[in-house]
Amino acid sequence: MHYLVKSNWRTWLVAGIGCLIMCVITPAEAQRKAKEQKPKEEGARGVEESLFTEGMKFMMMDEPAKALAQFQKVIQLYPENPAAHYAAASALLKQEKTEEALPLAQKAVQLDKGTNKYYVLQLAELFVKQKRYADAENLYEELIRKSPENIEYGVELAAIYLFDEKPDKALAMYDQVEKATGMNEEIVRQKQRIYLKQNKVEKAIQEAEKLVASEPGETDYLLEGAELLIANDRNEQAVDWLQRALKVNSDLPQAHVMLADLYRKQGNLEKCSQELDKVFSNPNLEASIKARILASYIRMMGNDEKAKQSALKLAGDLATAHPRDARSQAIYAELLAQQGKKAEARDYFVKAARLDKATYEMWGAILQLDGELNQIDSMLVHSEQALELFPNQGVLWVYNGSANYFKKRYKEAVEAYEESRRLSASNAELMKSVTAQLGDAYNGMGEYQKSDEAYEEVLKVDPDNDYVLNNYSYFLSLRKEKLPLALQMSERLVEKNQNNATYLDTYAWVLYVMKDYAKARIYLEKAIQSDKNVSGTIYEHYGDVLYQLGEHDKAVEQWKKAKTKGETTERLDKKIATGKMYE
Repeated sequence: MHYLVKSNWRTWLVAGIGCLIMCVITPAEAQRKAKEQKPKEEGARGVEESLFTEGMKFMMMDEPAKALAQFQKVIQLYPENPAAHYAAASALLKQEKTEEALPLAQKAVQLDKGTNKYYVLQLAELFVKQKRYADAENLYEELIRKSPENIEYGVELAAIYLFDEKPDKALAMYDQVEKATGMNEEIVRQKQRIYLKQNKVEKAIQEAEKLVASEPGETDYLLEGAELLIANDRNEQAVDWLQRALKVNSDLPQAHVMLADLYRKQGNLEKCSQELDKVFSNPNLEASIKARILASYIRMMGNDEKAKQSALKLAGDLATAHPRDARSQAIYAELLAQQGKKAEARDYFVKAARLDKATYEMWGAILQLDGELNQIDSMLVHSEQALELFPNQGVLWVYNGSANYFKKRYKEAVEAYEESRRLSASNAELMKSVTAQLGDAYNGMGEYQKSDEAYEEVLKVDPDNDYVLNNYSYFLSLRKEKLPLALQMSERLVEKNQNNATYLDTYAWVLYVMKDYAKARIYLEKAIQSDKNVSGTIYEHYGDVLYQLGEHDKAVEQWKKAKTKGETTERLDKKIATGKMYE
């Protein structure tokens, strides 16, 4: 926004405020009148200047409301003052009162007859704010037509043409500005955007060539041009531009990476590898830069398996060459995890975390892999280490609670889950998961009422929560409590999941406890048929059901199978040895 300085304010004042008396008077009377009139005129100008100056002071103090009051007083006293109208509109603009500012800005231009360009620019700005683009265009066009030195405003006019969806007029105006002032980088880029939107790729490339020609030693222009070509499937041309950049400076990592990706797309893996080797064998490049470049290449390669293997090798070499760089270790860990090499990935994430403890995401990756690897001791240690750094992260407390639960440290598990709940109150999904696991932990402690309350809390908001329906009904069956509720929940569970061996086993065991052995057998056999790798628990349960149905020999066979699978009760060996049931 443009403001008037005090020294120039008179430029915009209307000269003279009195009226000439159109009558015949004597010279002596004329002299007397003149002497009387002069102090009045000077006094009026003084009041006008004082009010205007006070308004400008408030504008400089960023108090536009107070400034407006002063300018309005000037307008009331001297309604033909264009400067006061302009200043009042400026004060309103500062208050974002566009509609109120518009008539004042129009009046300023009208009174000034368009001679002051700042009044014109202000009015054009207001027209643009109200999306009256044609009106704004007319003002700018007239401004430029009147005076060649105003051609600089052609850039703003071109922008308005674009708002008004007149790209060809915008291009013509950009050309006119460039002709008058010389090549301008921002204008070139804007023209490129217009040409690309019009699908005139060749024109956009010509503009890129203009930038290169303006500074032949500036490799950034060549790289940008190559990116433009790649984005428009001009890969052969892009290779040429990248090679031109490398002739200027052979030590351009980005150029080598882009060439590597182009060669990869062409199926020329040998050249692809050569380009990447030039980057990673460069002793002048820091490890962190190499890691960033490798991360960029990984994003480019998509689902290309050969490229993934190449990236994995490069990442491994980078991690080995720079064992003290956390990002190098983390990138290698990410690629190992993508390849399903979870144990190695976890170990490299641990190395990265030792070098850069403050990166939360790495601890999350470590704990996730600990869980997938079923390495509970590691999960416990790593969660405790992570919590020393990030005690306010609810997810870390969940991992810690789970590790303690599996270690049968139920009290510690409850404490961790409760802390997670305190920190995660705004995360509804996490709250459900944690509360469900809290039910497990309280059950492990023998705090059955609290366990049931936790499960019920989840079911209130999510009645079909499979995890809770399964664990709640199974634990009730083991306790031989609320069996009708256990039956109802487990029945609903298998209706939804008819081929899930674990859920079928839960339903069967509730039926077993309720002495419906024949029906329990049906569901246990279905569980075994649905999954060849069912746990020993299911085979042991199947044996127990067969025993209750009088098929003792078959029961022992199933108990023996259970022993080979693991996850069985302490009574299993005794049942096999004696051929009898022990509750």
